[in-house]
Amino acid sequence: MDVFTSRKTHSLSGLCFYPHPSTFIRLGKSEGVLNRDTLTAGAIWVLLTIIAELSFTSLNIFGDAASKQGEFIDDAFILLVLLAIPILTFVITMIGYVFFKFRAKGDELEDSAPTRTHTKWVGFWLIWTTVLCLVVIVHPGYTGLLEIRQTSAEEPDLTVNVTGRRWQWVYEYEGRGVQLLMKDDTLVLPNHSLIRFNITAEDQDVIHSFWIPAFRMKIDAVPGLTTYMDVNTTEIGHFNDDVNFRVQCAELCGKDHSQMFTRVEVVEPAEFEQWITNR
Repeated sequence: MDVFTSRKTHSLSGLCFYPHPSTFIRLGKSEGVLNRDTLTAGAIWVLLTIIAELSFTSLNIFGDAASKQGEFIDDAFILLVLLAIPILTFVITMIGYVFFKFRAKGDELEDSAPTRTHTKWVGFWLIWTTVLCLVVIVHPGYTGLLEIRQTSAEEPDLTVNVTGRRWQWVYEYEGRGVQLLMKDDTLVLPNHSLIRFNITAEDQDVIHSFWIPAFRMKIDAVPGLTTYMDVNTTEIGHFNDDVNFRVQCAELCGKDHSQMFTRVEVVEPAEFEQWITNR
């Protein structure tokens, strides 16, 4: 008996019709998991991912970090971007795939009941992204915080008291008898040293944010509250050579917010002691 002689009648908008045999052939090709379109989309996804990963790793967007804490932060940032790139390229590829695969083609489309497909792939995607999020929370999230805390577990080699006020920073080298105003001086720091910044803002002032891009560290300066930030310096540098060696207010604080910065210079410990003596 011909297989198509016993087929069932389908109803669409009140009309009865028999599907053509070629319909089954087309459905068999399109419903396959690894059909030509799927393989093409997968190849495009892999290609875009490789190009994006290589392009990102070849760039040095922020320059070299000048502190141990900055190195941890850079490593975490790079890892997160490398994990995010495949997700981004997958979304871009799927948007393009759906746009070209399922776009309307004149009168070829017919009304039909909605169907749910690829439920296994959706479940796999949800499980994979959930696991990825949990992994990122543990590393570099939790482990990174532990590493940063361990670097500041010892007594600091130098303590600098920092006070923010509209619109300048005031620095006091604790126990050294040296005070600086941001508009007049350069903040000089010793290399290969643990430096603790005690940070606050004047009473009746606004919130500022103490940020040194070269160290990748930032913390708010809040009126009436003293916070601290520990930095292990690892690189010699000067603002004139690298603009990341600066203190910048990262909290919008008023009309002269953009001018609230200080040049930073990191020198060898012996040179730093000589600088302190000359002050």
